[in-house]
Amino acid sequence: MRTLEEVQGTLQIAKVKEEDLQSTAYCLTFGDNVSSGDYCLMELDETLCKHIEAGKSLIIRGDKDEHAVLCSDDKTYDMKIADTSNLLLFLPECKTPEQQTLPDNKVSPQLVHAQIWGFSNCYWELRRHKPKLKKLKNLLMENPYNGPPVSVQEEEPGQKYTMDELLERIQASKEEIEAQFQNIHACEIDGFWRLLDFDYEMKLLSHVTQLVDSESWSFSKVSLSVCLEELGPLEPKAMIEHCLNCYGKRYSNEDGEVMYALDEDKVCRATAQLLLQNAVKFNLSEFQEVWQQSVPEGMTTRLDQLRGLALLDRSSKPETISLLRVEDLPEDTLERFNSLFSLREKWTQDDIEPYIHDLCGEKQTTGALLTKHARSSMLNGKKVYNSRRPVAT
Repeated sequence: MRTLEEVQGTLQIAKVKEEDLQSTAYCLTFGDNVSSGDYCLMELDETLCKHIEAGKSLIIRGDKDEHAVLCSDDKTYDMKIADTSNLLLFLPECKTPEQQTLPDNKVSPQLVHAQIWGFSNCYWELRRHKPKLKKLKNLLMENPYNGPPVSVQEEEPGQKYTMDELLERIQASKEEIEAQFQNIHACEIDGFWRLLDFDYEMKLLSHVTQLVDSESWSFSKVSLSVCLEELGPLEPKAMIEHCLNCYGKRYSNEDGEVMYALDEDKVCRATAQLLLQNAVKFNLSEFQEVWQQSVPEGMTTRLDQLRGLALLDRSSKPETISLLRVEDLPEDTLERFNSLFSLREKWTQDDIEPYIHDLCGEKQTTGALLTKHARSSMLNGKKVYNSRRPVAT
């Protein structure tokens, strides 16, 4: 064990002034059986530090064939190993100068003996990452909900998942998964999270809109209690309310009655998907006419309601429209661009933006993504984008 005098003697030989250093010197020794593999370091930002200090957990998620991610209650982080040229030592109860208290505020030299418990020359670096949620919809589509079975024997076979089971499989935080439930119109039925079969969902919506028409209601004043009373004999009341939550905004009127304002854009968009899902391509002008006739009277269809759902081909004669849902495209950025450029060699910015907007990270724009992954050129006076690399087929 070194003494304080030996440390001061070493400083003199090295010609280092003692007053230029901190008053406390640490004398380090290695403990028994110390190994670099005993510990892993992880760099946390201020938000995650406060999360841990509050007694909350951070969870590493990922199947064997997936790259691991770290999840808090509401965020997902990518984990990458970062090397450092400086050896990092693990010293239990080691205090920084700010944490040290000296008696009577006197600054006097002192020596502290500390034992090294481990060391490392790398650490886990965390970077905020968009959650990987496509797998969530794929799992729920294994057994979509088609309505209540007439008998136990008619219950459709297939895997069903609780929230805890989904948290074990999906690389996302709980809050991000719950937000995605709303986006894809999933609901909890008998303790399991289910995705409604689209045709069944549209059947529920049709019941609601037909009731609105028969009662001569405004689409902004749909009564929950009347909907449940009138439609309850046809479908489960929970499903009627779920449909209203998916396609409307809930509020209370002056009498405290629960009301819904149906969202015109959502209703028109769902109707368009119903029309497009069974056709490879649709004549655009004919589609627009049929689409307008298919939505509830009083609602107006617009092509901008179909961003990220349908793709227009203005170059064909006649112009056509086809179903292309952004959620059906790959989550990986490179794979997404490869898929888009395999569908169409050249894209205008207006056409491609709905299909890459979800790839943007924090403070990132679609323009920056296009600059990185596409090459621009002019075609008939319009700027278009094509792939920077050969497109894999």
